[in-house]
Amino acid sequence: MNDFGVCRMKIVWVVSVLLGGAMTAQAAEQLAVAPVEFREVAQTYSAEGLVQASRQSTVSAQISGRVKEILFDVGDSVKPGQLILRIDEREAAQALAGSQAQLAQAQANLRNAQSTYERAKQMYAQKFISQAALDKAQADYQVAVGQAAASNAGASQAGLAHAYTAVTAPYGGVVAARHVEVGEMVMPGKPLMTGFDPSEMRVLVNVPQYKLAAIGKHPEVTVEVPTLNRYIKAASVIVQPLADARTHGTEVRVVLPANEPGIYPGMFVRAYFVVGKVKRLMLPASAVLHRSELVAVYVVDEKGGVSLRQVRLGEASTDGGVEVLAGLNPGEKVALDPVRAGMVGK
Repeated sequence: MNDFGVCRMKIVWVVSVLLGGAMTAQAAEQLAVAPVEFREVAQTYSAEGLVQASRQSTVSAQISGRVKEILFDVGDSVKPGQLILRIDEREAAQALAGSQAQLAQAQANLRNAQSTYERAKQMYAQKFISQAALDKAQADYQVAVGQAAASNAGASQAGLAHAYTAVTAPYGGVVAARHVEVGEMVMPGKPLMTGFDPSEMRVLVNVPQYKLAAIGKHPEVTVEVPTLNRYIKAASVIVQPLADARTHGTEVRVVLPANEPGIYPGMFVRAYFVVGKVKRLMLPASAVLHRSELVAVYVVDEKGGVSLRQVRLGEASTDGGVEVLAGLNPGEKVALDPVRAGMVGK
């Protein structure tokens, strides 16, 4: 190869390096970055808790009978007043028919006794019967009134019992458990179905007594749902005015906003109670890269260079930030998308 060929190769190599560097710098400029800075964050006390439905109830049988039909199962949505289960109504229907027949008989006896009493009053006024006869007619009439009232109450009770064969939902919600099968014999008090209202959820947390003064009577609380990687600000907080005699802790009910998606009873969560304010060196949690035991970020310098740097982090804040304990200085900028920054840095 002559001198001209060697010079040409060198020129091509230099141009490639320059173009590659320019492309890398241009890509680095397109990276979204955020500064590492001191800022005031909430100092919190965290406590583990469980999600519970504010409205959850178990519908039980109010009469004895055999389960005839089950219209809903676990996970189904039910509207208020919707029929969810039916108990065989034949025995209740016969009892209702008998009570109505007794009521009709008692009403007929009442009309007859009333007519007899009215005639007796007229005859007594004309001196045709004695006072004793009038008193007997009046007593018979009062007995008939009482029997009619008793029969009417019995018929109403039988009608109510017949209505209990159709079990309806007390409010709209989701079926959480079904406790019976078709054909099963049930007695009054036997649980049939359990349901809850998914629009009203709360978190139950046990707070030690020594922390009550720090969180205050009206604490500010943010709930972390680890499985959803989400933070939810509490709608309201209720500190119960009593303590558990065994644990000496106080139950705190953290009410979540209505219709919060993805939340259901029994979920594990963490509640963060604000107990003060403190300044900390913070960076966005999205900028952190986790690779096995390595915790690092991509630092973008003033010239657009991207470099991987290992860091040591502290507590995460409820606003999506994380404290920097070592590895970064205030004012340095980190890439918010570590995966893309890694491609640029190569």
